[in-house]
Amino acid sequence: MEAAGVGPESRSWSTTYVRARLRARPTPLVLLAIAAAVALLVLLPLGFLLDQALSIGWTQIDHLLFRPFVGTLLVNTVLLVAVATTACVVLGVAVAWCVERTDLPGRRTWAVLAALPITVPAFVTSYSWVSITPIVQHFGGAALIVTLAYYPLVYLPVAAVLRGLDPALEESARSLGMGPWRTFLRVTLPQTRLALLGGGLLVAVHLLSEFGAFAMLRFQTFTTAIYDEYRLSFDGPAASMLATVLVLLCLALLIGELGLRGRARYARVDTGSPRPAARARLGRSKWVVLAGLGALVGLALGLPLVTLVYWVLRGGSTSFPVVSLLSAAGSSLELGLGAALLTTLLALPVAILTTRHPSRIAGALERAAYLPYALPGIVVALSLIVVSVHQLPALYGTTPLLIVAYAILSLPLALVATRAALAQAPPVHEEIARSLGCGPLQALVRVTLPRILPGLGAAAALVFLATVTELTATLLLAPIGTQTLATQFWADASTRSFGAAAPYAGLMVAISALPTYLLTRRLGAVAGPRRAR
Repeated sequence: MEAAGVGPESRSWSTTYVRARLRARPTPLVLLAIAAAVALLVLLPLGFLLDQALSIGWTQIDHLLFRPFVGTLLVNTVLLVAVATTACVVLGVAVAWCVERTDLPGRRTWAVLAALPITVPAFVTSYSWVSITPIVQHFGGAALIVTLAYYPLVYLPVAAVLRGLDPALEESARSLGMGPWRTFLRVTLPQTRLALLGGGLLVAVHLLSEFGAFAMLRFQTFTTAIYDEYRLSFDGPAASMLATVLVLLCLALLIGELGLRGRARYARVDTGSPRPAARARLGRSKWVVLAGLGALVGLALGLPLVTLVYWVLRGGSTSFPVVSLLSAAGSSLELGLGAALLTTLLALPVAILTTRHPSRIAGALERAAYLPYALPGIVVALSLIVVSVHQLPALYGTTPLLIVAYAILSLPLALVATRAALAQAPPVHEEIARSLGCGPLQALVRVTLPRILPGLGAAAALVFLATVTELTATLLLAPIGTQTLATQFWADASTRSFGAAAPYAGLMVAISALPTYLLTRRLGAVAGPRRAR
């Protein structure tokens, strides 16, 4: 029996009232100004491209863009993105469901192992395969390797949603006569849509800007062609035109993701039933699932690690410069932590604006933050070099400028995690705090931030991982004498000195392992029953 005044009708009325007040509340101008400033910062490289495009005539633009070479790059890039992103989505959802919704033996172990391939950079995975056999240097090899490297970007957020999903939703569907597959397709999968689309978007946009893996595999995409233009002839207009095509492809992805995302709300006032969800019984098929997971983890994680160990132990061309390793590791850690802090702080106001004050302007600012992610690091670096030389010479060749480049490149990673966390934090709680006398900022700090700390931690961890393994921007912007693990590895691997490159790659993987494990914990990817409290 419901207590007086707090029955279902009362709760429904109060929730509707609060939501109406939230919709009626105007967007804070300070928040809008901060989000706009963040968008302007990350759009700086696009301004550089626009300036390059306007510096040449339409005749030259037509000559640079409409040629067979650009058509080949377009086919290679679009086809690779479509195939690899689809494969990552299918793999990510399948692995997440097996870990979180079945009676798979050793779920906790598989949950961690399935996420760990994210610790191995794609260019290190390519290096591992190429050092064994050259037969992967084609489209099929490139699609396979980037799929193995990037599927955790889908698996982690989808697994987190599946683990936090109220089992009552699925139980209600089953009680209405739906079978396991219909329940999964019509109830469970739609609940993961935000995480699935966000992870798929990250994979697709990252593939547009991937350089190291494709350069190692000698597979031509827009990014490898842009790098070649700058390195061989420093042809700014030609490279800028190619980068413009990348931006247009990224824009198409963003519009598509926005349309598929829809307007559904995923926040709940309470967390639902604390009971663990009923797990599907695999029966004899568990051996097939175990074999598939073993093959996936073996190819994505086991093969690169075994290859690295082999090259470290082989001797001959292998060297183990302890001083150089420690120096490069220290630089990577310092830059990674600085970029994680700055990028998460930049992502927070944009995420708050889009989730708490949705509007066309907010959506445009959020979409703008994703565009530079499709740019190669070399374009972002060159744009910052031009600006710093002409406008802020004191920043040229400094660590802060490099960290700003990392923030521009990694902001979408922080945005996806922060936005997902805020989307599941009910705004009703903030409104209640404000009705009790808290100001907007105080309600945010005291009510919302503590609830989304795991999401902020996930955002910082994702940025840290991306920074430790970033290559092209670091090559151009790192202060004189600063060497990171990624740049030292590339200096050796690009000359096929596989043994000399192995220690730097191994240390990169080791440094990335801890934040990846914390991601599996923070995002709820580690399987296990929830206990009632």
